[in-house]
Amino acid sequence: MSPIRPLKMKARKKAPKMNEFHFDFDCALPVPEGAEQTLLRVARCCLATEGVTQPCMAYLRFSDDADIHQINREQRNVDRATDVLSFPAGPFNPRHTAGHCPKTLRSLYDPQESACRLGDIIISLDHARAQAAEYGHSFERELCYLTAHALFHLMGYDHMNDQDKSQMRRMEEKAMNEAGISRVSDDELLALAAKAMQYSYSPYSKFKVGACLLAADGRVFTGCNIENASYGATNCAERTALFKAVSEGAHEFVAIAIATEKALAWPCGICRQALCEFAPHLRVITACGAQRAEATLDQLLYGAFGPVNGTGDYLGKD
Repeated sequence: MSPIRPLKMKARKKAPKMNEFHFDFDCALPVPEGAEQTLLRVARCCLATEGVTQPCMAYLRFSDDADIHQINREQRNVDRATDVLSFPAGPFNPRHTAGHCPKTLRSLYDPQESACRLGDIIISLDHARAQAAEYGHSFERELCYLTAHALFHLMGYDHMNDQDKSQMRRMEEKAMNEAGISRVSDDELLALAAKAMQYSYSPYSKFKVGACLLAADGRVFTGCNIENASYGATNCAERTALFKAVSEGAHEFVAIAIATEKALAWPCGICRQALCEFAPHLRVITACGAQRAEATLDQLLYGAFGPVNGTGDYLGKD
């Protein structure tokens, strides 16, 4: 008998490293408590969304309405306070954004900062608080949104026409969702999953499941488990939501909420594999009554077989 030769395994590709970014904070007004790390996370997600891999930084000043009013008057000939100002360092524009112009971005490299200086951002905390109250969300979320909005301006995005505005809003929402600061809270996702659970068709297992999948563009897709007398034809709630989403053009996802009635449940193996195709680092939130747990998909499916680990390098090739 010939000796068994060990299989040559393809090296696993490393997950992309989080983008290097830092702010040069101006202390005209103190940084709101706990905001520094959250804003850094948002900034790094903005760079990742844009596809920028070079280390970057930006000046960030927290101001009030009086201060930003004066800056508007002096720099822009605008005689009023606004929520945020951004002053780009580079010549980027909606047709040539930072992620598509690596040479131009490298020209902004500041050796003292060891990073590419994107420009300056000024945020009125007075405006941020007022707008948070007006829109019915937290001050933190408004601060994060204004920071993301300004960073995309620094990278060339604008909203002077409907097409550019739509593109900029899509990038902002995607970055915010990636940072875990979506318009839809975890509680709202779970409530939608619980509502979907009521439509469950589960006469064989008597185990109802509902799911709500949050896409990177802010859309949500719900689903329930649909059983069949031929058990193999059964479809889980998670895949029902996923297939609905993909069939409507969504291919990027940031979180899925799962609701059950009898016991806390995680996605089955097939659902983990199906979700991994599109979102290998997806947040998974599961709840049953007052019980709740959370994990990431790469924790639930370590070493997954899929695009994240390079299957595209050999599948479908001679």
